[in-house]
Amino acid sequence: MPKQSSARSRDLALLENLWAKPVERYTLPNGLTVLLKRDTAAPVSSVQVWVKTGSIHEGAHLGAGLSHYLEHMLFKGTARRAGREISATVQAHGGYINAYTTFDRTVYYIDVPSSHTAVAIDLLADAALHSTLPADEVTKEKDVILREIDMCLDDPDQRLSQALFETAFRAHPYRQPIIGHRDVFAASTREDLLAYYRARYVPNNLVVVIAGDFDPAATRAAIAEHFGKAPRVRLAPVLVPDEPAQLSRRDMHLREDVQVSRAGLGWQIPGLTHPDAPALDLLAMVLGHGDSSLLWQAIREKARLVHTIDAMSWCPGTSGLFYVSYLADPDKRVAAEQAILREIVRITNIGISAKLLAKAVRQAVTSEIDARKTMSGQASRLGAGEVVVGDINYTRTYFARLSALTPAGLQQVMRTYLVSEKLTVVSSNPAGAATAPALRSLGEAGPSLDFSELTLPNGARLLLQPNQQLPNLHLRLAFGGGPMFEPTERRGLTSLMATLLTKDTAKRSAEEVAQAIEEVGGSFSDFSGNNSFGLMTEVLPGDAGLALELISDAVLRPAFKPVRLEVERESALASLKESLDDVVTVGRKKMREKFFGAHPFAIESGGDEAGLKAITAGDLRALHRRLLVSGNAVLAVAGDFDARKLVPKLKAFLAQLPKGGAAKATASLRVKAGDFTETQPRQQAIVFQAFPGPGLHAPDYEVSEVMDELFSGMSSHLFERVREQKSLAYFVRSSRLVGLDAGMFYFFAGTSPQRYGEVIAELNLEIARVQGGGVTAEELHRCQTRLKAGKRMGMQTNSARAMQAALNAVYCLPVNDWRTYDARIDAVTLAAAQAFARKYFQPARRVQLVVRP
Repeated sequence: MPKQSSARSRDLALLENLWAKPVERYTLPNGLTVLLKRDTAAPVSSVQVWVKTGSIHEGAHLGAGLSHYLEHMLFKGTARRAGREISATVQAHGGYINAYTTFDRTVYYIDVPSSHTAVAIDLLADAALHSTLPADEVTKEKDVILREIDMCLDDPDQRLSQALFETAFRAHPYRQPIIGHRDVFAASTREDLLAYYRARYVPNNLVVVIAGDFDPAATRAAIAEHFGKAPRVRLAPVLVPDEPAQLSRRDMHLREDVQVSRAGLGWQIPGLTHPDAPALDLLAMVLGHGDSSLLWQAIREKARLVHTIDAMSWCPGTSGLFYVSYLADPDKRVAAEQAILREIVRITNIGISAKLLAKAVRQAVTSEIDARKTMSGQASRLGAGEVVVGDINYTRTYFARLSALTPAGLQQVMRTYLVSEKLTVVSSNPAGAATAPALRSLGEAGPSLDFSELTLPNGARLLLQPNQQLPNLHLRLAFGGGPMFEPTERRGLTSLMATLLTKDTAKRSAEEVAQAIEEVGGSFSDFSGNNSFGLMTEVLPGDAGLALELISDAVLRPAFKPVRLEVERESALASLKESLDDVVTVGRKKMREKFFGAHPFAIESGGDEAGLKAITAGDLRALHRRLLVSGNAVLAVAGDFDARKLVPKLKAFLAQLPKGGAAKATASLRVKAGDFTETQPRQQAIVFQAFPGPGLHAPDYEVSEVMDELFSGMSSHLFERVREQKSLAYFVRSSRLVGLDAGMFYFFAGTSPQRYGEVIAELNLEIARVQGGGVTAEELHRCQTRLKAGKRMGMQTNSARAMQAALNAVYCLPVNDWRTYDARIDAVTLAAAQAFARKYFQPARRVQLVVRP
């Protein structure tokens, strides 16, 4: 260790010699900052103008790329010079001119023989402060930049970089591309550009940096002559929001026309001035700089999972990213990601040796020296210190912190920042390649999605799915029920009863029930629909006892107090009235009435005004006695629980349910086809076309799912033609109302009162297209893919899984029917889609309703 410390001291002593060279810093009366560093090592000067504006400072034009646009335009002409004259003058004096734009600055520089330093000062001052932005050049340069944007869009590395920044940054303007979004940039005007130029290219927002073998007095005079005469201008501050702390992993995976996978793992880190910034830089060197770095050796050389891999710490402002990037074969990308994360955990646990730390310090010192080899490099270091950090002596502080680092300190930095909640993962993959480890096929390795099923002697069923991934517990008690079990004059009875079950009981008032669950941060509510109803509660695992107690009291000891009945009846009636404010809802209600006629589904499960007003406490108790019985009950429990402790309590509760069989009810559906019109005081017209559809138990139910997907969404043929091509409707899609044995498949669209006839014609054309076999294989595949992905997404939470399992059991479907879902959806063929349309979408069985002013 002493030898390593001694070597580190010698390395830093080399930098002390560089820091000892004087830098003159002063400010002109107009606010312009000047940095001069004389170096006689070579007869060269680098003259640079740093404008303290970049893509994050574009305000109302954020995303337009105006900073980059100006960079292109600044050498196109001034009041004194034509565009070509600027570059010709530089060339005539043996110089080199260039510029670049980044997030927080725009930099223009001319490197010239030091004897021509004043020429470079004159040219840059003229361009920075007196550009005219000729209209013809603005137009031509816009085309150039559009081609540049197209080049970026064609570059997979650029696309991946943009995906990273858009995903990792949610609030900070770093998420906007420096060059601008193509459409936003294309819409920008010369007036926009000129206004931005006049606002930001002012003396008090400029820093002039010169390094080289120049004459100090003559150089100061030239700066005063060319930069000093411009007046100070009011400079409005630009608000740049800080990036909020990232709380969980984020992913973005692209599928593109590429041959290999490019990927990166980025962790949110603080900005350059943070005390941990040097340690993060050093960590990047240890992990991913060079062929001897830890990740290169472990992931490339030993595991052979990647072709290249490196690491960097990028933190220019108040926040940044620690980024590991790699190139891999598509079939190895996910394995590479997992291996990298494991290796980082391993290194975090065992720490980094003092030898590797010393090596990284040496690399940092070498890099700093290399950056100062040229006059341009020296000027750049000064400009970065002044503009980015705000301190031209920052490198002293930086290396002081770096030299004080210990292996333990580096290990602590890894534990602080390289954690899963700060991680963003992006990748670019060949189309068809696996994109994310999280998108598993249903049933692949991971927490089991299966529910185990227990049937008690009284017929009640208990479904269990332990899952300790999250400290969360969901209980869902479901019963068969709904409109099919309600008297005709008591529609809404089931829904109102379910609501009242969550209120007063023999043990607690409604207020006490609410207080009990809210005190533990849980939830307790009811649900009801066309075919079922029930209760659900969600709590932390330690509150499982309270959750079960609340459900038990609600089911076994409901009070059905008359006062509470009136309160909830009024609420239900108010909700009913509120729904009538929406013309689509009004139309849907009218359509149900026309389509279902005397069938119970003619009225929504929430009931109607007459039915709700007629309900009595006696009605509630009668329905409770009929439906809340053992053979009609399914209790699904999903989440973090100890089955040995909780299951006996669950069984004890279910055993107390009154004995009774599963609820059964039938009703015949006789659809009276016809075309109807309903007038409403609204501005728009709504078109409905409804046809008989299959129920849950029908063999072609999965076909109906695919067909509903086919007609819905912005990528559907129906939407593309009606909305996008013909602009006939604001919205257009299909939907379903599903019972156990029958249902309704309907189309609806919002249009203008003058064009509803055209919409009807288009709906008929779309139905004819499908009946005629016009659906393509690509359309079918897209629908199947979306449905299967939707099933996965719909099973993410304990609540969702418990609901699906419980309702499957109530509807006499396999509890774990997710296992065969993909296969059933994939089994739907083009022929089946055509047959479905021909079977169900018959004009003689159609109910059409137009709601219009």
